[in-house]
Amino acid sequence: MNFKGVIPALVTPLDENERVKVDVLRDLIEYLIGKGADGFYVGGATGEGINLRIEERERLCEHAVAAVDGRVPVIVQVAAGNIYDVIRLAKHAEASGANSVSATAPLFFKYTEEDIYNYYKAISDAVHVPVMIYYNPNAGFNFTADFVARMFREIENVTAIKWTSSSYHEMIRLKDLTNGEMNIINGPDEMLLMGLMAGADGGIGTTYNIIFDEIKEIYTSFRLGDLQGAQNAQKRADRIIHSLVKNATIPATKAVLERMGFAVGNATFPMRRYTESEKDIIFSDLLKAGLKT
Repeated sequence: MNFKGVIPALVTPLDENERVKVDVLRDLIEYLIGKGADGFYVGGATGEGINLRIEERERLCEHAVAAVDGRVPVIVQVAAGNIYDVIRLAKHAEASGANSVSATAPLFFKYTEEDIYNYYKAISDAVHVPVMIYYNPNAGFNFTADFVARMFREIENVTAIKWTSSSYHEMIRLKDLTNGEMNIINGPDEMLLMGLMAGADGGIGTTYNIIFDEIKEIYTSFRLGDLQGAQNAQKRADRIIHSLVKNATIPATKAVLERMGFAVGNATFPMRRYTESEKDIIFSDLLKAGLKT
């Protein structure tokens, strides 16, 4: 399966006990499918997956897959603090009907390329669905095009990568090293157009939850060859993104969704908890930056 298009990194609606609010999850999925979402990335950084209890991650996966009901692909992020939980989550995602599993490199400790290779091979060996590497330098491991291309060639189910890095030179090299065959998805929302021009097949992003129309216009205009239109849409999106990232991105995104009518709740502890007046200010700032609701 080759993932492409505009794929929201889905926000996880949570109650005060950090349990998934299934009804709100379904409403948000329906809203984004109605907008034209080409898939969903579930339980990633935006979805706070690594902060959730494993049972809640499984509930999130099950209900997201059920709500999507096969209309678009679902990619489930399964990284965790130990390989046993990673494998458990990966197998559960496949059994639940997810189209792919994804994982960051293991966190905190210093790992060699061989360590990382063996980690992704263990995930691949545990499932039969495509495995999407999630490359984010903040996770602590620097992926090179050469190393990713090696895993693509040698590990059967490693077919895709979410490239959340501004190193577009390396993205171009990766596309070249894999003869254009590796499925590359852009990560940085503020540079989607750059990623598409470097060879990405689409994008996965946090702000897609709140500025989907602008993001879709970037992608559609680029695919139609309208680079000026794509650039204009990227500029509009970036004004809003700039206003958003002045605050903590995930709590601020949730604050905006609350004001858009989705009771997604707070971010996981100990992330920032905004007061209602602070949420009003964030929302007002985004409206001034061009947010349309």
